[in-house]
Amino acid sequence: MKVRLVALLALVAALLAVPATAADAVRAAQTVEAEDGVLDGVVVESDAAGYSGTGYVAGFDTATDTLTMTIPDSPGGLHSLTVRYSAPFGTKTATLRLNGAGHGDVVLTESTAFTGAAAGKVLLLEGDNTVTIVNNWGWYYIDAITVEPVNPPPPHQVTGTPVNPHATAEAKGLMRYLTTNFGKNLISGQQDMPSVEWVRENVGATPAIAGLDMMDYSPSRVERGATSEEVERALQWDAEGGITTFVWHWNAPSGLIDEPGKEWWRGFYTDATTFDVAAALADKDSPDYRLLIRDMDAIAVQLKRLADADVPVLWRPLHEAEGGWFWWGAKGPEAAKELWRILYERLTDHHGLNNLIWVWNSVSPAWYPGDDVVDVVSVDSYPPAGDHGPLSGQYEKLVDLSGNRKLVALGEVGSIPDPALARAYHAHWSFFVTWSGSFVQDGQHNSLEFLKRVYQDPHVITRDELGDFKNHGSGCTAAYRVLSSWDTGFLGEVKVKNTSAATIKGWTVGWRPPAGQAVTRHWNAVLTVSGGRITAGNTRYNAAVRPGATTSFGFLAAGPATAPARLSCTTEPSR
Repeated sequence: MKVRLVALLALVAALLAVPATAADAVRAAQTVEAEDGVLDGVVVESDAAGYSGTGYVAGFDTATDTLTMTIPDSPGGLHSLTVRYSAPFGTKTATLRLNGAGHGDVVLTESTAFTGAAAGKVLLLEGDNTVTIVNNWGWYYIDAITVEPVNPPPPHQVTGTPVNPHATAEAKGLMRYLTTNFGKNLISGQQDMPSVEWVRENVGATPAIAGLDMMDYSPSRVERGATSEEVERALQWDAEGGITTFVWHWNAPSGLIDEPGKEWWRGFYTDATTFDVAAALADKDSPDYRLLIRDMDAIAVQLKRLADADVPVLWRPLHEAEGGWFWWGAKGPEAAKELWRILYERLTDHHGLNNLIWVWNSVSPAWYPGDDVVDVVSVDSYPPAGDHGPLSGQYEKLVDLSGNRKLVALGEVGSIPDPALARAYHAHWSFFVTWSGSFVQDGQHNSLEFLKRVYQDPHVITRDELGDFKNHGSGCTAAYRVLSSWDTGFLGEVKVKNTSAATIKGWTVGWRPPAGQAVTRHWNAVLTVSGGRITAGNTRYNAAVRPGATTSFGFLAAGPATAPARLSCTTEPSR
């Protein structure tokens, strides 16, 4: 195994160093029949019609059942893997191993006929290679596998523009930052603050993204005594220069069963509530629909606290909907998609929460709510402990889901994919958020040695490497200074500099004044105050600014002569 690992690492290094060409894909595809493999706990059958070869393999019903197929005499290199299967008993999941190492999962969508499931890419060694299928969520049939050389992927079509046209400057800056790094670097993340601190103390690096949860702000938990300080933690994290992401384990608005094994605090699980989301959505005058809106409004209060502090949020509600284990996905895709769109409109249009970047969290096209309400597509992945495969199959499904126009991320992950291997597979994950507790601390899912290697990878971004992501790529900078002051006020100036390579035709500067401070007069800018935030835009005569040049505006203010914590600056480029 050690010899093969050395060979694999050498192959990864070679692939990363030498660009692939179209000639790499002229070799023929190879198909291996399942019945020719090594069977452990499974059997060859021929009762179901439509198989290739002389039969198919069935009997995947216990955790240790495996089928190992050998791909002979491979020239090596990156190949696509297709699993030909039948799943007449519902959608299933199989776990893959490549040459004995973990390689993630493949979803086998319900099908009574034999059909192909794209299982992502496999990096084959020269000579013989093995693909092992391990029973995961069983009761399916395996007919064959096919590997085929692949061309390099086409360029991403991600623009970095949020779907919300009224997104804040900070949300736009974060989207531009994510887009700039997409396909180049992997942004590190960790769920919950104790686990973030564990990584900092034991790994010697700080994750760039902190994962937090709106769970205990759910009204059906609050009314039973739950409290939360997650927003306070997010505010502190933002002040320290980190990126914030929030999930919402939404406790059902009503119908909590609240008995042993189905306690009220498990109310986000389908089996712990009688709440019927489809019925609630079907009757907009029903008490349950009004409770849905009540819950959204309660969460909006907390998100507004973050908006008021200029904190952009990677917002990931209704996660893992297609799994059905949470009540928001229990009634199928149509109800889940409708709920997503209602939530988007309620938070964005009704509450004016423009600091949110909307992260969808399922891979199936049937569940996708639409490009107009999604900024990032993501998946939650929990491969076997210690399996650091690139998760290329799930990655490619998300690329296809969004037409290669959205950022692709790991909303939650148990064992982190190896960054170098992910790059070799062209699995350009934007960011990952490792789940908390044992997933990061037990040494099984992610060994300490592996974690240090991840965080030391030159293409993995930690918090201290983020820089000013809120102002990233804005095309300008804003410098604030106090020219003179007196007991009751001061004279201030803001200088705007064009940092882009083209002339800009407009600029906007925003800041939140310190407590007790108020602008009383201004000049050379159009200035407005709303929600405690000052926004200053160009006038007609100082809109155009050449590359490297500056313009300025001034103001008189009452109160202490204290500079704001930060200024945002955005531009409108000339056409």
